[in-house]
This record gives sequence, C-alpha cells and structure tokens, in this order.
Amino acid sequence: MLKILRELKPFRFQVVAALILVIIRSLTDLYLPTLTADIVNKGIVNGDTQFILRTGGLMLAVAAFGGICSVASNYFASRSSMGFARNLRTKVFAHVEKFSLYEFDKFGTASLITRTTNDVTQIQMMVLMGMRMMVTAPVMSIGGLILAISKDAKLSLIFAVALPLLFSFITFVGRKGSPLFRAIQTKLDTLNLVLRERLTGMRVIRAFSREDYEKKRFETANRDYTDSAIRVHRIMSMMMPGMMMVMNLTTIAIVWFGGIRISYGEMMTGDLMAFIQYGTHIMFSMFGLSMIFVMIPRAAASANRINEVLETVPSISDPETANTEEQGHGHVEFRNVTFSYPGAERPALRNVSFSAGPGEVTAIIGGTGSGKSTLSSILLRFYDIDSGSILVDGVDIREMPQARLREKIGYVPQQAVLFSGTVADNIRFGREEATEAEIAHAVEVAQAADFVKSMPDGFNSLIAQGGTNVSGGQKQRLSIARALVRRPEIYIFDDSFSALDFKTDARLRAALKGETTEASVIIVAQRVSTVMDADRIVVLDDGEVVGIGTHRELLASNPVYQEIVASQLTEEEIA
Repeated sequence: MLKILRELKPFRFQVVAALILVIIRSLTDLYLPTLTADIVNKGIVNGDTQFILRTGGLMLAVAAFGGICSVASNYFASRSSMGFARNLRTKVFAHVEKFSLYEFDKFGTASLITRTTNDVTQIQMMVLMGMRMMVTAPVMSIGGLILAISKDAKLSLIFAVALPLLFSFITFVGRKGSPLFRAIQTKLDTLNLVLRERLTGMRVIRAFSREDYEKKRFETANRDYTDSAIRVHRIMSMMMPGMMMVMNLTTIAIVWFGGIRISYGEMMTGDLMAFIQYGTHIMFSMFGLSMIFVMIPRAAASANRINEVLETVPSISDPETANTEEQGHGHVEFRNVTFSYPGAERPALRNVSFSAGPGEVTAIIGGTGSGKSTLSSILLRFYDIDSGSILVDGVDIREMPQARLREKIGYVPQQAVLFSGTVADNIRFGREEATEAEIAHAVEVAQAADFVKSMPDGFNSLIAQGGTNVSGGQKQRLSIARALVRRPEIYIFDDSFSALDFKTDARLRAALKGETTEASVIIVAQRVSTVMDADRIVVLDDGEVVGIGTHRELLASNPVYQEIVASQLTEEEIA
C-alpha cells in the first residue's frame, strides 16, 4: 500500500492543503459547542440579550468559516485523489505495454483490465476518504475528549466504557470482512473474463446456438461474485447499527447521569448540552474511522494486485548497450533456433535455420501446428528463444532495441485486427505521417481500393471496433495496406491471404512484387498456390525444417511438401 501511495508525491501541496483545511474545520466544529454552552450558561441564565446576539453572531461566523474550509478541503482532496488515480492508471498501463506475451498470458487480459480500472478506483476512494476522515477522526475524538473532560471529568468516565466497546466491535467486523474483499476482486476478474469472451465471441455463440449455455456460464460467475459481495456487505452492514446503538446508549447515559449532576448543582445545563455534542463528535469520528477500516482491506487487496503488476519484470527487455553495427538492409537469418512456449512439454521449434534476403520472397509452409506462426512471433521478439540466434542485418535481435527491430518490420497478423476510427486512421497506424497519396497507393496495391471507394465516405468511412462492419477479406486487405504504408525493410505476411479468393490473391501478390523489390518478404501460408512462386520455400514439420528450396525442387525431392501439394492441387495443376 505504501508503495502505491508514493504516487501522491506530485500532489503533496494539494494533500497538505486539504489536511490543514480539514483540521481547521474540525477545530471549528469543536469550538461551536463551547459557544453553545456560553449562550445557555451566561446569556439565557443572566438574560443578557447582547451577549446572546454577540455570541450567536460569532457562532454563525465560525460555522460559515468552517463550511468554507470544508468545501475547500473537499476540493483539494478530490483533485489530488483523482490526479493520483489518473497517474496510477497511466503507470500501470505504461508498464503493461512493456510486457511480453508471456506476462499477458500469465495475468490474462480480463484481470489486467480489472486491475487498471476497478482496483485503482478502490484505492482512489480510500485516498479520498482518508484525507477527509483519517485526520478528522483523531482531531475530533481526541479534541472532543479533552474538552469533555474539561467540562466534567467524572461524567467523561462514560467514554472509558463506550470507546473500548466501540473499538472492539469495529475490529471484530473488520477482521471478518478483510479476507472476503480479496476474494471479491478475484471473482470480479472471472466475471470480466466471461463477459469479455461472450461479447467478443458473440458471432460464434450465435452460430452454434450456445446462448443458453453462455447465459448459464455468466449467471454462475455473476452469482459467485454476488454471493461473495452479499456476504461481505452483510458483515459490514453490522457496522452502522452497532455504531448507532453504542452512540445512542452513550447519549442516554450522558443525559441520565448529567441530569443527576445538574440536580446536585455539580454541572450547568449549557455544559451538559456541550457535553452531548462532544460525545456526538467523538462517536461520529469513530464512525468515520470505521468507514476507513471498511475501505482499507479492499484497497489493500487492490494495492497488492496493482503492485503485483508493477513489480513484474518483463521477461523481454532492451539491452543496456545496443549493438548498432548493422550490416545490410532487411536481411534475416535464423541460426539453429529452438523455442518452447512457457510451460510446454516440448519445443515448438527445433534447430530451425534459414535466411531471407532483400528482394527475395521466402515462404514458410507446413501442416497445422508445425510452428509457422511461431516463427513470426519470435522474429518480432514477442517471445525470446531458448537457444540459437536470430539475426537482422547481422545483429542478434536480443542485442537490438525492440523499437528499432519493429521499425524494420511491416507485420500482417494471421487474425486481421482493425481499430475503431476511419479507414485512413487504421492505415496510418502503420505510419502516422503518411500522406493521403501514400494511403491511396497502399490501398490500391492491397487490392482494397474498390470496396473503400464504394463505402459512403471513402477513406473517412468509420470502422467499428474490431472491424466488425467489414468482411474478413476486407480486413485482411486493410491490414496489408497498413503494413505497406510503413515502407519497412522486412515484410511478414502471417497467413494473411487466407480470406482472399484465388483471383484477388494472385493480383495482390503480383502487385506486391513491385512494392517489395528492396525488402525481404516472409510469407507464412497454408496454400500452395500462394507460395509456389516464392524464391525460397521453407517446409516445416512438427517444428523442424524438413526442406528448403523452390517449388520445383521440393516437389521433386521432399515427401512432406509433395503430400501438401497433393492434398491441394489436382494432377493437372501439379503437372
């Protein structure tokens, strides 16, 4: 928790101002009962109207000043707590952006969303209430107790019974509820996970008529979260009635024993009224403190979850001293690369070696699960390899800054991803400073010009989140245009022609030849027709390279490639 609260440092002036104003407001609240006692004891008893008016005017001034301080303290407290939450969310988001895919898999997207939003909100509310109550409670309780003793020490013995009873009750409730708050945040992760899967997988769910199953799955997660929330709030709901019972019994005792002391002439009526107000202040300050105790366990659980993210060191990081001795322009070489996914029983790739040079098309082909897409991930350094080396322009990618490596690469993923915004915005995602002419040219080469022009606003037409308002083939072509506008040294097409018909696929590959003459092109594909014109075809089988050559060379000598070709082409096409 303390590590998280250090993020309040930029707002120390506002925090200090809020705390000082809270103290001033608390002192004005403690001063008002004294003025009330003076009015009753000196003004009403003596019939001194001038004293009553003068003291009453002072009471109004003190109350108004306290009100102004209250508003100002709330303003500074709100500003600092909101700014603290903003900075903390930014820090978490920036740190998460440095994660490799291993860390994303470890935490899960739903959990990271919850930690960045709900967990930060819990801490923000604790900070806000803390600035309002953590100072007010001690000042009001200690100050009220001192003033109550100064009015009547014997009657103050009532608090010697009431306060320990109240504190014991608050401690008991807090201990019961604290473990449940940690469980609630974990169950909220699960609820967000189920909801996110349902929303993103809506088409599949409807296609297989699994609405009822998903509804039950969501209801189970929702019920689990609800039951935990009900349990903890049922425990915490004991706080208010318990507090009020102790407070009312204390007030009754003050009135009862205070009335006896007045009858004996040992206490004045005004002092009893002030004593009751001091007692109320003390009890309400304890109530405010109890509210903090309710929030601290949940905020502490949230702080631990956020610290878990912030203290996670990314498994992939930039070298302290970057190797800048680059030789070539987009040359890629794999040397005996072996890679295993975290927790996997066997490597996904074993002793993979091949090279791809500028002006060449290198195709990767193989059966499902052979490791084709894994090659793309490790070349982009989404994961680090177990052994061997991957060289780009003669430099091991582990000795190169990640930003520099990815500047060289134009990547078209297997699953095309578009973002909410216009068509032009999505293409400029590849290069922000791209001109309209460059965007239009990239779209033309990607064979997307026809459908973009047919859209209502052309390049300014809106793309829905995830590209749900365009077809799979259209998404792929826009993703290809996004890579083209980048003008990289290395192109990686990860099965990015799968949603295209053969005619469009052929036109696109023909157009790409003129755009990639000075770049290395790596095509991961399942279709033989997509790779047969490549300068070099790398055949993968069960994570190993079983053949490298041209289409004709492999067709003549490689059994695995022959099997792939035979499964896709007729004898006439093969001939």
